[in-house]
Amino acid sequence: MKTILCAVAAGALSLTAGSAFAADAATDAAMLKLAGSSGCTVCHSVEPSTKAGEKPVGPAWRDVAARYAGNKDAQKTLTQTVMKGSNPYDSHWKGKAAGLAMPPNAVAINEADAGKLVGWILSLNTK
Repeated sequence: MKTILCAVAAGALSLTAGSAFAADAATDAAMLKLAGSSGCTVCHSVEPSTKAGEKPVGPAWRDVAARYAGNKDAQKTLTQTVMKGSNPYDSHWKGKAAGLAMPPNAVAINEADAGKLVGWILSLNTK
């Protein structure tokens, strides 16, 4: 448990250090708090890593926002991925993230909050 909390704290710090997002500081802070308390920051960060050769466990949220830009079903699709997990054999992040699949997160976050968080992640493409 202590290891997970340390990883969440470290992830939360990496989310804010040097980030270029601040269009709505209150929303950003609320979403980062939700992401941290739900365990999302153990595998994800807002910004892609700048360390050469380093692959994150899960894709950076700015990369997710860019990949799904213009996809009208992105909110629904990604919310369901958060809740139910992803198929490791169907990963379009292969080679870009170290993790094979996203585990189901229904135990850590409810669907309404997951939808809010996904909406915020998708908005990062415009910030």
